[in-house]
Order: sequence, then structure tokens, then C-alpha cells
Amino acid sequence: MTSNIGMARERHAFQLHQYANQMKSNNTDTETPSSLIGLVTGLAAFLIWGLSPVYWKEILYVPALETILHRIVWSFFFLLPIIILRGRWQELLSTLRNPKALAILTLTALFISTNWFVYIWAVTHEHLLQASLGYYINPLVNVLLGMVFLKERFRPLQILALVMAVGGVLYLTFYFGEFPLISLTLAFSFGFYGLIRKVVNVPSLVGLTVETLILSVPAGIYLLMLYRSQAGAFLLIDTHTDLFLMGTSVLTAVPLLLFTISARRLRLSTVGFVQYVAPTCMFLLGIFLYGEPFAMAQVVTFTLIWIALILYSVDSILFYRK
Repeated sequence: MTSNIGMARERHAFQLHQYANQMKSNNTDTETPSSLIGLVTGLAAFLIWGLSPVYWKEILYVPALETILHRIVWSFFFLLPIIILRGRWQELLSTLRNPKALAILTLTALFISTNWFVYIWAVTHEHLLQASLGYYINPLVNVLLGMVFLKERFRPLQILALVMAVGGVLYLTFYFGEFPLISLTLAFSFGFYGLIRKVVNVPSLVGLTVETLILSVPAGIYLLMLYRSQAGAFLLIDTHTDLFLMGTSVLTAVPLLLFTISARRLRLSTVGFVQYVAPTCMFLLGIFLYGEPFAMAQVVTFTLIWIALILYSVDSILFYRK
């Protein structure tokens, strides 16, 4: 649920450091007059991310790898005109001339593409509940990574929230005898993406454009090879498939832009609550629309995660008010 792609994604509250900087510049604990716009655009962004499984299900017959490669290439061609129209061309060129920034964005590109691939694979292979679990625990993973790599101190409620989240994951693991690899891959790939992006001072829109540019070269070559060998989907199945593959760019960029608008207008604690819209939508879709099994082990695990997120959210509100 972007972010990021956002983010792309897909979706759901990456680059929390940007919110913190915005909080400092606002220097207030009250919402601005534009907060309604921020709330509407934020909800729209996370609703798009949360309902995106419906979109991916439409082309589930296309291999996940091919789908993600199209998403990368078409996202770049969609983002580039936006960069030009918004007058960010010089920022893009400056980033491309910076070897350190390029090296870091290459690494973050690998993390975000891994996140996108695993997410699309999970959705198209009936693992939507695992995907939602991954994005639920992502904020808690961010806290853990902050402690390990940024030497941030844990607060008591954060410790309790992490213990409950770990307990939920372990319960699911021992009950089914299967490690929730999809959930943890989504959470940690997105967590490391946000963590590493802290190192380079590049706006999210410019950063995502550079990341998709870096990945578009190998992705474009591979897609061309698929087309020449008549093994791909684009231009070889039907117009419906072609339009949906091209439309992955819109699904990537639009919620990211909405999220950027929202983040400038809302407090960090508000954004923290809104971000749970995306995994909640995935959770509801998985159970009620796609009929994925929801056994007692999952009930216990999700309950522990939800309680952990309540504790985390309460802690965040108290901390930022202080």
C-alpha cells in the first residue's frame, strides 16, 4: 500500500522520515485547514492499494514475473511526463549525475521490485491473507529495523507490540508447520526499502522514477525477448491483456501521487491510522470475495497483530503529542 510506491506498493506508508520532517516544519499538533484534502487523498491512495488485488486478478494468467516487468517499464513512461510537467526535470538529472545516489537507488529498486513481485505472486496464487498480514506488520518491522540499524530506543508499548507480533507469527508457524515467508518478505522488503531511502535525500516521485529507469533496461530487454519468441503476453493475447499490462503504470503512480499530497497535509499519527486501510481491504477481499481459508490459527495470529497495532498506534500518538 508506492509508497512509497509506493507504493508504489502497492500499499501501503513508506519513507516515514519524510513525515517526521513535515511534522517539524508544521510545528503544530492541530490539523491544517487543508487536512480534509489530505484525509481524502490519503484514503484514496490506500483504498487503491488495498483494492488492487481485483486488478491483478484480471491478468492472473500472465506470469507474475512478466507482469512485474511490464509494471516497471510502463511506470517509467508514465512517471517521466509527470516529472517534466511538474518541473522536476533538473532534480531527476541531478540524481542521475550523482553516483552515490544512483548506487543507493539501485539497491532500493531491487527491494521495491522484490516487494512488487512477491505481492503480485501472492495475489494471483491465492495468498492474499498472507499479503495483508505482511502489510499489517510492516510498521512494526520499521520499528525493529530502526532499533537495529539506527540505534533507536524502544519504548515500552513498542516492545509489547513487537512481542505480540512475534507471538502471532510463531503461533501461525507452529500451528501449520509452515513459516509465513510471503508476509515477512513483504514486510521486510518494504521496511528495508524505506530504511535505505533515508540515506539519499531524493523526493519520492523523483526516486521512484530513477528506480523504474534503472530497472527498465533489463526489464525491457527481457520483454522484447519474450515477444520475439512469441512467449509473452503483450500484443500476443488480446487487447484486454495489453491495456491491463499498460495500466499497471497508473496503478503504481496515481496512489503514490495521492499519498504525497496527503502526507504534506496530515499529522504523522493520522497517516499511521489511514495506512491500515490497505491491508484491511486485502484481508476482507481475501475472505469474502475470494474465499481464502481463515482457520483458527489465522484468527489468533491476526488478533495478536491487530492488538499489537493498537498498542503501536497509541504509543505513536502519545509520543508525537509529547
